[in-house]
Parts: sequence; C-alpha cells; structure tokens
Amino acid sequence: MDPSLLLAILCLGMASAAPVLDPSLDAQWTKWKTEYGKSYHSDEEGWRRAIWEENWKMIEVHNEEERQGKHTYTLEMNAFGDMTDEELQQGETEFQPVRPNEEEQIYPDLLFGDLPAFVDWREKGYVTHVKDQGQCNSCWAFCANGALEGQMFKKTGKLVSLSEQNLVDCSRPQNNGCTGGLPHLAYQYVKNNRGLASEESYPYEAKSSGQDNVHAHCLTTYLYFDVLTQGYPLSNMDPSLLLAILCLGMVAAAPVLDPSLDAQWTKWKTEYGKSYHS
Repeated sequence: MDPSLLLAILCLGMASAAPVLDPSLDAQWTKWKTEYGKSYHSDEEGWRRAIWEENWKMIEVHNEEERQGKHTYTLEMNAFGDMTDEELQQGETEFQPVRPNEEEQIYPDLLFGDLPAFVDWREKGYVTHVKDQGQCNSCWAFCANGALEGQMFKKTGKLVSLSEQNLVDCSRPQNNGCTGGLPHLAYQYVKNNRGLASEESYPYEAKSSGQDNVHAHCLTTYLYFDVLTQGYPLSNMDPSLLLAILCLGMVAAAPVLDPSLDAQWTKWKTEYGKSYHS
C-alpha cells in the first residue's frame, strides 16, 4: 500500500474519532471553565467539552420542559459538568455504618394542631448559602449541618454557616471523612464536643486532613453552641417525619440504596438516556 495513502487513512480515522463540538457554546464553555477554575491538556479538552455539551443541552431541554409545565424544578450546570458517570462513581463510598438502634431513636409522638399544607424554610430564614462538597464524599456532613443550622436559627435568631470540615476531620472513627458517614453520627460528635465550629473559623477543604492536622484541629476550641438535636427513624416517616419537617425545621435524611439493583439502574439510564450530576 502507498505509505501516503496509509497516512491519509490514519489521519481520517483520527479526525472521525474527534468529538464534534458546537461552536455556538464557545462563550458559555469559556465562562464555565473560568468560573470553576478548569484547565485541561490539549488532548483532554475536546472530550471534556463534549461531555459538558451533552449535559448543557440536557439541562436546556429539561428547563424548557419545565417552562411548559412538565417539571416542577429547574436544573443548572455545576462543577461536575465535564465528568463521566464512571468518574463520579469512583468517589462513591464503601462506608458501612452500624445501623442505629431504633428503640433508642424513637421519640414520643409530637402533638400539633392543624398542619400547614406547605412550608419553605428558605423563606423563613432557616437556610444558609448553597455549598459545594467537591470531590469528597462528605454529603453526610453537609446534610447534618443543613438541619443543624436551621435549628440554631430557630433558637437564636442568628443564621450561622457551620463547618463541614470540622465534621470531616473530627467525627472519627464513627464517620470516615471523605469516604462516608451518617448525619446521626455527626450529631453524636456535636453533642459530645459540646458544639461545632463555624465555616468561617474552620473553612471547607474538600479533603480529609492528615492525622497530625486532625489532632491539632480537633483539640482546638472554636465556637460552642448549645444545640438541641432530635432524630426520627425512617419507620416513623408517617407522621413523625412529616411533623418534624413541617413544624420543627429541616430534617437530615440519609437514603440507603440497594446495591442489588445496580445493573437495572444502569440499564434504565441507558435505555432512557438519563444522566445526572452527583
């Protein structure tokens, strides 16, 4: 075979494998990279952009359908828009917590009058700014703090953003930092520690500090708050959890997924073209 012909075939193959990008999204792509501090090697940017474009267009379609009344919520691009499902799943936790004793978690029935049909705790000042856990499986810490911040506001009238990093670093060995944890174990740490640091005094790093740093941070006194925490088991969802959400404030919930359904979940996403941000 003519070497020049072989070279032409190889070049054609390489060109056909390159992702086809939408030039109309150049400005949005550049703005998104700047906003989230993204930079890539020259051989990486093309396929990262292709993933991002797929997510961008999925979001646009969804939000248009929302305007048509087909959905009750909107979507927007976040820092994970250029990541594959496999990359997002790499950070999934293998943390296997001990389930709480439900006998110890059940509280006396709460007696309330007529319940409101709807409540938005954001409108009542209970909710802090939107936070970003990054590539650290610390959702349990954000979940715990979200409910705790609301309860602090209810008691003191002051909305203080609490430190997820404090929980990631210090609520061990019950929780495992960036490899997983549970809100009720975070609350046990707060109770034992007599409080929790503010986000301002102990900022988030999206990683588990080394043991030496953990020791130094966790023995330092930051801010102590006299906080009441209450828990409701999933079995009490009706009516205890409903009552708690409507009348007490936000509730921390940790869903437990069934690993035996992994294959069916993947098949369903593929069949219906579903993709999600972490």
